[in-house]
Amino acid sequence: MTDHDIQIIDTLLAESRVIAVVGLSPKPDRASHYVSAYMQEHGYRIIPVNPVAAGTRILGEHVYPTLTLAAAALAEQHIPIDVVDVFRKSEEVAPIADEAIAIRAKALWMQLGVINQTAATHAAAAGLRVVMNRCIKVEHERWREQALRQQ
Repeated sequence: MTDHDIQIIDTLLAESRVIAVVGLSPKPDRASHYVSAYMQEHGYRIIPVNPVAAGTRILGEHVYPTLTLAAAALAEQHIPIDVVDVFRKSEEVAPIADEAIAIRAKALWMQLGVINQTAATHAAAAGLRVVMNRCIKVEHERWREQALRQQ
């Protein structure tokens, strides 16, 4: 990871407050669930996006069937989605990237093992910051530890 990548990640972690998690599972043993729970415990608002679980609640938050519907509901409260965190197969990222662009998210974050260069290039060209093949929980732990050492 380059210094530039670290700078992008650190800026996102510092400036973001709302993370829409596409593919958030209601099952606590799934990575999407415990990563999201960790981020929620550290002050981020998690917005679950999962068409199978839509209308239920995960981590105390209403589950939306699509990113577009989540963004529209939050817009009524004047709450923007900062980061779109993707827990889906790599080949399923392109339409999610399109939605992230359409809702004017600040960033598209593809979790560890999620790699789609075409979607990344498209999102970056539209002005989104892009993180690919990295775990937001691991990066937050690194960022937090670094911040604590600097105090």
